[in-house]
Amino acid sequence: MILTVTLNPAVDCLMGVSDYHENAVNRADYQQLTAGGKGINISVILHRLGIETKAFGFCGGETGKLLCSLLDGMECPHSMTWLENQLTRINVKLRCDGNETEINGKGAEIAPDILENFIEKIENELNDGDILVLAGSIPSSVPSDIYARIMKRLYGKNIRIAVDSSGKPLAEILPLKPFLIKPNNFELGEILNRDISTREEAFGGASELQKLGAGTVLVSLAEKGAVLLTENGEKYEVSAPHGKVKNSVGAGDSMLAGFLAGLEMTGDYYTALMLGTASGSATTFSGGLAEKHEINELFRKIYPCAKSLF
Repeated sequence: MILTVTLNPAVDCLMGVSDYHENAVNRADYQQLTAGGKGINISVILHRLGIETKAFGFCGGETGKLLCSLLDGMECPHSMTWLENQLTRINVKLRCDGNETEINGKGAEIAPDILENFIEKIENELNDGDILVLAGSIPSSVPSDIYARIMKRLYGKNIRIAVDSSGKPLAEILPLKPFLIKPNNFELGEILNRDISTREEAFGGASELQKLGAGTVLVSLAEKGAVLLTENGEKYEVSAPHGKVKNSVGAGDSMLAGFLAGLEMTGDYYTALMLGTASGSATTFSGGLAEKHEINELFRKIYPCAKSLF
């Protein structure tokens, strides 16, 4: 099973406005509500690809009930820890003329004892050989080294840990030898304190992170595709497929989910990279998180010689 952790989930409210005017009443052309959070997005895509998964996180108040309802509507298995007298945050996303503006709500307050119980719940749920994905932002009430703390609790067990984070939380987990990390080129550049824009630079940066403890490193480069440096030193790269960009939210999460799904299905890193690329791009070309048939169609297009996975 692949378990995902989202410490700071949200209800995402997306609205599209064709003619926006500041300091005036604007009416949306369309709107949608979705369950938001990197780990949640990963679990949704994994479930759609037929991989056993469960999303862990926190929720509270009427917005927390809505979050769980949205997850149920997507048939995504989840185990949310309820927070009394707290509200799950709302993130507002406004699209207009090809641009997107976000206002992210404040995360919930999570007390130390509740956080401890949450970690214990995850430990009890994990079985030998499982994958744990730690992804997304960390609420201000939670210690910034929480990912490192969780990894230390699991150190020595047969649990593979994938991390999709950035900045200090990413730097702190490297000595604990994560199975997989997935920075984009900006996050990779941030931790190395230099610009990363080409595939060659991404491979070099990935190699440096491996020297600091990382296992396999998957680097997404937006329209330039992605590179993969495996724990065994194998190098793979892929170009991004062509298509009309409609949505950037969840593309990186979809890529990670597709990669993990491909690895679970085949054990082959290159196939996993192709499925990850197809998943991320399918989400980019759709109005939300990609459906299975959209991913499959793009996977067959970019990797026609592969055996059918679905």
